[in-house]
Amino acid sequence: MGNQGDGRIGVVAALVRSAFLVNAVYAESSREFGITSQQGQLLCVLMAQPYGMGELGAVLRLAKSSVTGLVDRTERNGLVRRDHDPQDTRAIQVSLTDEGRRLAEEFYAETCRRVDLLPASLDPAERDALADLLGRVVTDNEVPVVFMT
Repeated sequence: MGNQGDGRIGVVAALVRSAFLVNAVYAESSREFGITSQQGQLLCVLMAQPYGMGELGAVLRLAKSSVTGLVDRTERNGLVRRDHDPQDTRAIQVSLTDEGRRLAEEFYAETCRRVDLLPASLDPAERDALADLLGRVVTDNEVPVVFMT
């Protein structure tokens, strides 16, 4: 699971350390944009389409109370709004405000740029192989689409 004895690390350690690395980039980018990492995730998810509160919980893998608090804080910052669902007026959909869309697009572009630098030492074939393998892992585990790139 850890070091292989030949200087290589095992798949568990590699995945966990990769997650920490990407999370650190995400956190740094979020701070620079004046938002939390969770708000950054929320904005990126909402770039594609509005979501209901339950759907947001599933996509972000958060409890209902956590989603409510996250949306409340982000709404107070003027980045998202709650609207009645046109299909079911009892339900609420969360969508980006104009300011939220602008910030989301800038945050998304900058965060993608930074994450893209992480495997800078890999040649194009290695980058493609890494993308294929990680793509299979996230697809097999039904990880929701958060970043479109």
